[in-house]
Amino acid sequence: MNSEKVVDAKGLACPMPIVKTKKAMDELESGQILEIHTTDKGSKNDLTAWAKSGGHELLKTEEDNVYKFWIKKG
Repeated sequence: MNSEKVVDAKGLACPMPIVKTKKAMDELESGQILEIHTTDKGSKNDLTAWAKSGGHELLKTEEDNVYKFWIKKG
């Protein structure tokens, strides 16, 4: 999936993945896609809730050794 920007939050604990995601999302235009990479297990719930509360759309998630999220700016 193509994204306009990638946030590398690997190795960071809560709340830093959300902080970095919010900062990057503020730089995007509505409809653009942000890709986030994190190793924090809690980020799955955190980013899902954050996207919903912010009016953004969580398009896709992948889990391997790294959690990957694609969020479309609302």
